[in-house]
Parts: sequence; structure tokens; C-alpha cells
Amino acid sequence: MDVPIIASDVPVYAHPGDAGADLVAAEAVRLEPGRRAMVGTGVRIALPEGHVAFVVPRSGLAAKHGITVVNAPGTVDEGYRGEIKVILLNTDAEQAHDIAVGDRIAQLIVMPVPRVRFIPVEALPESVRGEGGFGSTGYKKDGVLA
Repeated sequence: MDVPIIASDVPVYAHPGDAGADLVAAEAVRLEPGRRAMVGTGVRIALPEGHVAFVVPRSGLAAKHGITVVNAPGTVDEGYRGEIKVILLNTDAEQAHDIAVGDRIAQLIVMPVPRVRFIPVEALPESVRGEGGFGSTGYKKDGVLA
């Protein structure tokens, strides 16, 4: 699929088969412990109809420095034409982290999104899971729900 783009640094896939293309910082930012910042990427895209782009964290930044994307995944709708910015958060309680221009800060995943119709009903069909949520599914280890 072709996606028109305006960018000084076009997102690239690091390896064949990668789902996310790396987004890099277009500005330098210092993230103090527990602080967040909106970091520009200089990337503007025109997604095809029926598609969305998700901005997701880079696992290396999270594992090594505690840097994550606050609103992960950030959603880029097909009609948006502005600069893609990444809201980064430093979860490290003690160490600041410096982002330099050109540093990989997030990944961009482009996916098709079906358009749905929401149909009001009086009741929903039953399911095995039912209303269980927020950790209710658990798992059994040696016959005991963990």
C-alpha cells in the first residue's frame, strides 16, 4: 500500500516482517523523571480510506529507560493531515532521559479498519465470558484459579 508522506525522516522498518516503522524525533527533549512531553516527528501522512495508523512505544526505550507512549496506542485517523506527535512519558523515578533529533521514539503501525454500524438492542447474545473483565479471566494452575 502506498501512503503519501511529507517528512524529512521517512519512517522505516528495521527488519523484514516488522509491523511498525520507526518514527524519529524532529526535536530535542529532556524527559525528567515522571514527566511527559509531546515530541514532534516532522511526519505528515495521508492514509488511504478505511485505514488508521497507531503510534506505539518502542520496547527498547521502555525496557532500557522506562520511556513509553502515554496514550498508547495513539490514533492517527485517515482524515488527519497534521504532524504526527508522540506523547512520551518517563516512568523512571530517578533518571532523566535525553531525546536527540533523529532518535527513534515510537513505531507507526498502519492497519485497515472496518467501518461498523452500531445497532441498538434490548439485550446482547450470551457468551462464555459474559460480563467478566478487569482480570476476571485469570488462569488455573494445578486446578486453582491464580
